[in-house]
Amino acid sequence: MPPSEHPRVAEVTRLLRAAGAPGQVRELPDSARTAATAAAQLGVAVGAIANSLVFDVDGEPLLVLASGAHRVDEAAVAALLGVARITRATPDFVRRHTGQAIGGVAPIGHPAPIGTLVDVELVRHERVWAAAGHPHAVFPTTYDELLRLTAGTPAEVGPGPVGPPVDEPQVAAR
Repeated sequence: MPPSEHPRVAEVTRLLRAAGAPGQVRELPDSARTAATAAAQLGVAVGAIANSLVFDVDGEPLLVLASGAHRVDEAAVAALLGVARITRATPDFVRRHTGQAIGGVAPIGHPAPIGTLVDVELVRHERVWAAAGHPHAVFPTTYDELLRLTAGTPAEVGPGPVGPPVDEPQVAAR
């Protein structure tokens, strides 16, 4: 089934429209399971990719939308949450809590709300790209829109201060 016809992509598209998000879901020719492959296909900086990383926090899911150029510091996030530790979720855990497969987890469209942290590093990019429910589907958004769509909390999820906005050319849709 083509990604554009995939039920998860259709649901993410519907939710984006219902939320008034202007970005259009875009199908990529190749899988974008990593920030680097997504960035290469879109012609953008790897930091403009919002990686959807799911963690297991004492049996509950946590979604971290991290800049593709930022590595999540699990100990720092655990401290921020006031828990002993967080662990990367298994593929089964991810699917059970998001309804989506690793590599295509959208920030929205989950069976139940998931607590979400949004990496402050993403604010450096005027346009941010996030998965749309399938490894071949993405949508353009902004840092502020990600916060709104997810009811997320801004967070420093990795080392390093946020610098000035990045000047990057925007690539027109192919």
